[in-house]
This record gives sequence, C-alpha cells and structure tokens, in this order.
Amino acid sequence: MTQKIDHDDYSDAFLRGVLDRVKTIAIVGASADPVKASFYVLKYLRDNGYRVFPINPKLAGQTILGETVYGSLADLPEPPDMVDIFRNSAAAGGVTDEAIAVGAKVVWMQLSVRNDEAAARAEAAGLTVVMNRCPKMEIQRLYGEIGRIGVNSNIIQTKKQPLKKFFKKLI
Repeated sequence: MTQKIDHDDYSDAFLRGVLDRVKTIAIVGASADPVKASFYVLKYLRDNGYRVFPINPKLAGQTILGETVYGSLADLPEPPDMVDIFRNSAAAGGVTDEAIAVGAKVVWMQLSVRNDEAAARAEAAGLTVVMNRCPKMEIQRLYGEIGRIGVNSNIIQTKKQPLKKFFKKLI
C-alpha cells in the first residue's frame, strides 16, 4: 500500500518520482483534434520518450499520430504504467476502477479533474494518484523547459487556482 498523499500539495520530488518511473501512458479521452489538450499532451508525451496508448471508444481502431486508438483500457495489449484521465470528475471514478482492474500503477487526473473517492479506491489497491495536474506541464516545470512565451519564469502554476472575485468601481 502506498503512503498517504496530500492531494492538495504534491512535492516536486513526488511528481518527479512518478514521471521518472512510468514508461507507458494510456490517455483516456484522447482526441484526434489538434486543438484539443488531450491531442497535444499525447504528442508531447510521445515525443518525450513515453509510449502512449490513446483511449477513445469513438475512435477505436483508428490512429492518432500513428498510434492505434483503443476503445478501453481492457483492450490494451499490456497494462500501462500510468492512466492519464481527460474526462470529467464523475467519469474519473469508472476510469480509475478500470485502471485498477488492468494493473496500472498510477492514475493521473488532468487539470480540473478530482475524485477523492476514486483516489481512495486506487490508493487502497496500491496505485499512486495525482489529481488536478497535467503531466506535460509538470514535466516542463520540473525540468526547466522553455515555456509557451519563450522563457522559463519559474512562476508558472500547474495547479488550477480558484477564481478570485474582484470588482472595479466605475466612475
């Protein structure tokens, strides 16, 4: 069983450890649309040495960036090290149960995706869980890659922040 993790505050060492030990990643909710985040995260992870398995029942049997798309985690030719969930928080529960069933080692829920009950089930089964984070953004932040605007400011936050309310008085 894994140690209890604070899902509101992951240490850099913890995230590095997860990203360094996984080699294969199933991306549930993968899209063939190059505008969608799941497409460019898949491309980034593949281009950075991870073996990726796109999962999307609507695209099963097709390819995304030359990778065969599978209809479900159960259809994969081997258990993935990590399952990256591009689904909503409610759907993440079922995907997490599938990840446990196929023998994944890590469940990673994307930005805005958090399901504490699913995380508890996964951790009880011995899986590592990361929620509300993007592996692409974490790799870029942790390993000092140049950011979208051309600089690494070291102030980019990869955890979704709550909206702050502010009002401007109009005169």
